Amino acid sequence: MKYNHSFFNDYSEGCHPDILEILNNTNLEQEAGYGEDSISKKAINLIKEEIKNNDVDIHFVSGGTQANIVVLSSILKPYESIIAAETSHINVHEAGAIEATGHKINLIESHDGKLNTEQVWNVLESHTDEHMVKPKIVFISQSTEIGTVYTKDELKKLYYFCKENDLYLYIDGARIASAVASEESNMSLADVTEFSDAFYIGGTKNGVMLGEAIVIKNPEIKENFRFHLKQKGALLAKGRIVGAQFSGLFENSLYLKNAKYANKMASELSHGIKDLDYEFLSDSTTNQIFPIFPNEIVDKLKEKYGFYVWNKIDKNNSVIRLVTSWVTPEEKIIEFINYLRNIK
Repeated sequence: MKYNHSFFNDYSEGCHPDILEILNNTNLEQEAGYGEDSISKKAINLIKEEIKNNDVDIHFVSGGTQANIVVLSSILKPYESIIAAETSHINVHEAGAIEATGHKINLIESHDGKLNTEQVWNVLESHTDEHMVKPKIVFISQSTEIGTVYTKDELKKLYYFCKENDLYLYIDGARIASAVASEESNMSLADVTEFSDAFYIGGTKNGVMLGEAIVIKNPEIKENFRFHLKQKGALLAKGRIVGAQFSGLFENSLYLKNAKYANKMASELSHGIKDLDYEFLSDSTTNQIFPIFPNEIVDKLKEKYGFYVWNKIDKNNSVIRLVTSWVTPEEKIIEFINYLRNIK
């Protein structure tokens, strides 16, 4: 079906022209393989400058699910588990990839997609001996799957709680640029690095063709990590392809510019919907918003626009997800609001 515009996701388009230019300009250069090329090394240095930490290891992989599988499975012993929100990507949208590595996910119900120390403590208290799995990693997303954002204080508190309880804190950063660029955010990528053991910087959903950058701060996770990459099919022979894109993403703060624009378009969309007196599932200031509409309105919107129905509120109303990107045309936002006003 041909839509007037798709709000399905933030990776329907290709990549930013500046990144495409870098790929083209370096295309015929001969480089080493498996991430040892000069282009990837340049990107790594740019990221280290941005996060203000030279003592991290950075690895480029093709996608977020792959990043999660490699990092999480590399840390855990066979009897150890992961604590995560029930809305987390590893629970809902990765086809059981983590479970396929032999590890249980201890799920926490969360109304805003976030975890706090009390919730994590309750999981620890209920796992008391060797007859149960042993929770070892706290998995969070920044921003969350419902568009909410951890503040710096929230992240800091959770990180130090993990240190006090012999846990690792790992962050899924598929939309971490959107979180950092959010109006409610008071943290930088340097803060994310300081208050986590490992995380990844999403590129796929922020203007690159494909690719994510895994950032590892904890020395215990760094050891022999390339063996895990190779075993999981993540050590790309042409690693330069991802490295080149991240060099473009982190030159002149393009990663932040892209995210700010996507957030701005989502904000305009959100305000327009609120002005028509519709409510939302979550208070999102990132590039994913979740308005609640009567089902007859949802059906009419489907005639012109692409989006996912997130869940049913009741038999008459549903939550839909609308996602904006680094290149969403502002006129499409205006058209959507005008159409919604006319069918209300």
